[in-house]
Amino acid sequence: MARVKTIHEKLSELAGNLWWSWQPEVTALFREIDPSLWSRLSHNPILLLREYTPDKLEMRAREVVLHSRINAAYRDWQEYMSSTDTWGDTHAGVLGFRPVAYFSAEFGLHESFRIYSGGLGILAGDHLKSASDLGIPLVGVGLFYHEGYFTQNVDQSGWQQEVYAVADPADLPINETTNADGDPLIISLQTRSGTIHAKVWQMDVGRVPLYLLDTNISENSPEDRKLTARLYGGDHRVRIRQELLLGVGGVKALAALGIKPRVVHMNEGHSAFAPLELIRMRMHDDGLSFDDALRDTAAMGCFTTHTPVPAGHDRFDGGLIEEHLGPIREALGLDHQGFMGLGRVDPHNHGETFCMTVLAFKASRRANAVSNLHGVVSRRMWRNLWPWRSEEEIPIGHITNGVHVSTWLAQQMRDLYDRMLPAKWNLKTGEPEVWAEFERVRPTELWETHQSLKNRLILHARFRMAKQAKRYGLSEDVVDSFSNILDPQHLLIGFARRFAPYKRADLMMRDLEALEQIVTDADRPVQFVFGGKAHPADEFGKQIMQRIYRLSQEPTFKGKIVFLEDYDINLARYLVQGVDVWLNNPRRPLEASGTSGQKVVLNGGLNLSVLDGWWAEAFDGTNGFAIGDGLIHANQEIQDERDAKSLLHVLHHEVIPLYYDRDQDDVPLKWVQKMTRAIRTLGWRFNADRMVMDYVTEEYVPAAGSTSCSMTVMP
Repeated sequence: MARVKTIHEKLSELAGNLWWSWQPEVTALFREIDPSLWSRLSHNPILLLREYTPDKLEMRAREVVLHSRINAAYRDWQEYMSSTDTWGDTHAGVLGFRPVAYFSAEFGLHESFRIYSGGLGILAGDHLKSASDLGIPLVGVGLFYHEGYFTQNVDQSGWQQEVYAVADPADLPINETTNADGDPLIISLQTRSGTIHAKVWQMDVGRVPLYLLDTNISENSPEDRKLTARLYGGDHRVRIRQELLLGVGGVKALAALGIKPRVVHMNEGHSAFAPLELIRMRMHDDGLSFDDALRDTAAMGCFTTHTPVPAGHDRFDGGLIEEHLGPIREALGLDHQGFMGLGRVDPHNHGETFCMTVLAFKASRRANAVSNLHGVVSRRMWRNLWPWRSEEEIPIGHITNGVHVSTWLAQQMRDLYDRMLPAKWNLKTGEPEVWAEFERVRPTELWETHQSLKNRLILHARFRMAKQAKRYGLSEDVVDSFSNILDPQHLLIGFARRFAPYKRADLMMRDLEALEQIVTDADRPVQFVFGGKAHPADEFGKQIMQRIYRLSQEPTFKGKIVFLEDYDINLARYLVQGVDVWLNNPRRPLEASGTSGQKVVLNGGLNLSVLDGWWAEAFDGTNGFAIGDGLIHANQEIQDERDAKSLLHVLHHEVIPLYYDRDQDDVPLKWVQKMTRAIRTLGWRFNADRMVMDYVTEEYVPAAGSTSCSMTVMP
C-alpha cells in the first residue's frame, strides 16, 4: 500500500509548479498559513514552507482547518496535469509529436521571480499560462537572470534609484536539467574570443516547461559568469552575447534535452539567432545547402514584432557580429558580407548595421504585429524589405495581444463571474458566447464588487506610502498622515507603465491650472495614482517620473496625486483591479498594443485612452472613453497639445459627470452600464486564450505543415 503524502509534501509539490499562481484557491491556502509572512516573502511559497516544518504546518493546518482544502487543491492539480480533454488536444494535436519552442528574453510569471521588466515579459508569461490551460504542446526558452530587473527606490527628490538583489535558485521553483549520465546539463557556444558555457534550468508553468540558460557557473570566465546577471543591463557587447546565448544556446539546449521543435516562435527579435543554429544543424545532419536549410527553417519560423519605435530594434556593428557569430558564419559557408546581409534591409549596403528584427523577418515565413494598427505601422516601417510589393502586400499580419484571465482577475470579480457566466467559463474565455451572460449582472452587485476592490487598492497604497516615508526617516506624524490619502468615494484614475517619453505620463501636466481645478473640485473631486519605472539608461524618462513625483509633493496636489514606487506584478494587480479609470495617452501610433488596460476591463474598470494599440480596435463609443479622434497631426508638438486638450475635455465633459451621476442609492447606473458593456464586449476578445488560439490556428499549425486545406489564389 502506497504511503500517504503529508500536507507538507503536497504543498511542496504545488509550490514547485507555477500553476498555483493563477489558482486563487491555492494562493489563499498559502496566504492563510501565515498572512504576514506570506506578504513579507513576496508571496513565495517555497520560502514560506521552509519556515514551516511538517509538524509546525500540521499544527497550523489544524488551527485554520486547511486539510481538506489542501487535499482538494492537490487533486485539482493532478487532474489538470493529466487531462487530455483540452482545446489543444483537438486543435493542436499534431504539435504533440514535436512542440512549439517559444523564445523570449524575459518572462513575467510572478512577482517573486524577477526575470521580466515590463509588457513584453508579462505577455510572454501570459502566453505560457494560456498555452498550458489550452493544452498546447509548447516549451519556453529564456535566460535565468540572477539579479533580474531592478527594484525601484525613489529618493526624496523624486529620482529613481536602481537596486539589484541576487536570487538564490534554491528559493525558486526551478530545477537543474541533467544529461544522460545524471550530471547537470551544460551547453557551450564558440565565439572568436572564447567559449561560453551555460547551465540549463527547468521551471514548470502548469503543463509547459520553461528552460532558462544560466552562465553563472565555474566553467566560465568572471566576465561570462555575469553575462546572465541582469536583464537589459550592460553595453552592446553584453547584449549580443545574451542574445547569442538565448538564440543559439537555446536551440542547443533543446537539442541536448532531446526536444526537436516543429515550430519556432521568436517573441521579439532578441532570439533571432535561433534559426541560424537550426540551419547549421540541418546542413550538418541532413547535408542540405544553406539556401535549402534556410528555406526549411523559415517555413517553421514565426516572429512577433512588438515595437514601432526604431530604438527598440537591436543593431550590432560588423565587428561584434564577427567576434560572436564568426564560427557559425563559417559553418554556414557564408563570407562576412553575405552573413551581414541576413541582418540588413539592403544586403548590398555595407554601411548598414546588423538588425535582429531584419534577421527574424528573413528567417520566418510567418510574422505578426500585436494589434491591427501596429500591423499597419509595421508594414509601412519594414516595406523596404520587400520593395517589389505594395504596402498592403507586405507579409506582416497581426494577432492582437491579450491577458491571462485567471492571473489578473480579482477573486471578488471571479466570484461574480462564477454566478453570471456558464459553468467552467474559465476554460472557455476566448469564446464570445460565454461572456454574453454577463449582461444579466445586477448593477448594484457589480458596483459593490468594484468598490471593495477600490478600497483594497487604497489601503495598499496607504501602506506603501507609509513604508516609503519610514524609509525616508520622516516623523511619525507624517507617516500617520498617509493613513488618510485617497478617498474611496472620489473618482480614482490610474496610470502605470514604463516611463518612456512617447508614453507621455506627464501629458495632463501641460495645463497645471486646469489639473488643479480637477483635483480640488469640492463637488466632484478626482484623484490620480501613478506607478512605473524608467529604463536605467533613460535619463529623460527618469526626469518625467521625477516631475510627476514632485508635483505629488506640492501642497495643492498632495494626497490627490500619488506616486507608488517599484511597479511590479504585485502592484500592477492591485492597480488594475481597483482603479475606476485607467489612463493611457501615448503618441499614436507608437503603442504597439498595451495590455494593462485589458486587465482593467476584466475587473470592472473603464479605459480612458488615445486610440492606439488594442484600444483602437476595441473602443465602440459605449465601453470606455477615447482621447482624440484617431487622427495624427504632422507636427508632434501640435499633436501633443491637441491630445492634452482632448484629455481635459473628456475628463470635464464625459468621465467626471458620468461618474458622479448617481441614483437614490448612490450608484452611478450609467457608469455601471459602461462597465458591463466593457466586460461583455472586450473580455472574450482581449484575453490570452483567444490570442494563443489565434497563434495556433493562424501560425503554429500552418508552420507545422498540418493544415487540412489551404488554397493559393491565382493572380
